[in-house]
Amino acid sequence: MGKTDFLSPKAIANRIKSKGLQKLRWYCQMCQKQCRDENGFKCHCMSESHQRQLLLASENPQQFMDYFSEEFRNDFLELLRRRFGTKRVHNNIVYNEYISHREHIHMNATQWETLTDFTKWLGREGLCKVDETPKGWYIQYIDRDPETIRRQQEQEKKKKQDLDDEEKTARFIEQQVRRGLEGKDQEEPVFTELNRENEEEKVTFNLNKGASTSAAAAQQPKGSLLGASVLKPPGALLPVKRKEIPPTSKQIKEKRKKKSALDEIIEFEEEKKKSARMDYWLQPEIVVKIITKKLGEKYYKKKAVVKEVIDKYTAVVKLTNSGDKLKLDQTHLETVIPAPGKKVLILNGGYRGNEATLLSINEKSFSATVLIQSGALKGRTVDGVPYEDISKLASID
Repeated sequence: MGKTDFLSPKAIANRIKSKGLQKLRWYCQMCQKQCRDENGFKCHCMSESHQRQLLLASENPQQFMDYFSEEFRNDFLELLRRRFGTKRVHNNIVYNEYISHREHIHMNATQWETLTDFTKWLGREGLCKVDETPKGWYIQYIDRDPETIRRQQEQEKKKKQDLDDEEKTARFIEQQVRRGLEGKDQEEPVFTELNRENEEEKVTFNLNKGASTSAAAAQQPKGSLLGASVLKPPGALLPVKRKEIPPTSKQIKEKRKKKSALDEIIEFEEEKKKSARMDYWLQPEIVVKIITKKLGEKYYKKKAVVKEVIDKYTAVVKLTNSGDKLKLDQTHLETVIPAPGKKVLILNGGYRGNEATLLSINEKSFSATVLIQSGALKGRTVDGVPYEDISKLASID
């Protein structure tokens, strides 16, 4: 068996090596040839085929670079769209997955020198949402497909309709409560003293209910009222209503347990509001605490005020003690819980965006009780609000 045989150990080892990824500096994009070492790349550059490709490229170099740049951009965005969708992801993760394919276009053949330059270009062209964090650059694909845009518009329309229904329900509940309170004020009984106009007049009680019986009894003489009722046959006796037995305490408790339609509507709306949660919570003018150690001990566990929210997940904060401004991701921040009686802002859930007053804190369940101070449900007390859903307002010290 010769050294150049197809089944020789050397040939098999070469084929195994050629399957994997090699170094980028030993790859020729013009010839689409990957070399395993510096000597092989040098030999390739001296070959006639490579020289012919260089002559073709020298005639119109911009055309070749534009072609490679367009292929690289299309393949990168296609992978980002299919693999990650519209999720926010680190650009290096996408690039590592892109270069895992052996037939990919290398970045050294494009108009971009580094991945950071390419990421910034995507943001300037409006193809992706990009933002810089201490961990690096993050990108988020913007889907401009007509079907996707139509589906998003339908979702926004449905969400707006649900909010309108919630406002209508809240307004209806307020009207019902107001009417109930007004009706209670009108139905309050007025007690007066029992006065006799004539002292000689006897007080009589008529136990028979109904206008016909009372009129018949009035026509009969006083002494014949009892006798007439006794002489009448049993079938002619008028029905007498039994005295109602007052309800017991057990029956009163059972009635209280039965919820009215209004209570059921309120509970349904509260459960609906609790389920409306988002994965972002940053709001301007709230007090937060920095929890990342990557910025050093100077900023660790320091309080700051959110001045600006960028793309829902990033905030520009100003430290309360030094006045320094930092741009941080929401994963590097946490909420601040003030003392009871202070003003807070609800950051998540159905009451999102409403101001409230902190009533009490439950340390065992890591939750708080708040009193809503704004919105359609102003004045409502909400129990069991998690710590991460509320934060101290910057304007209230």
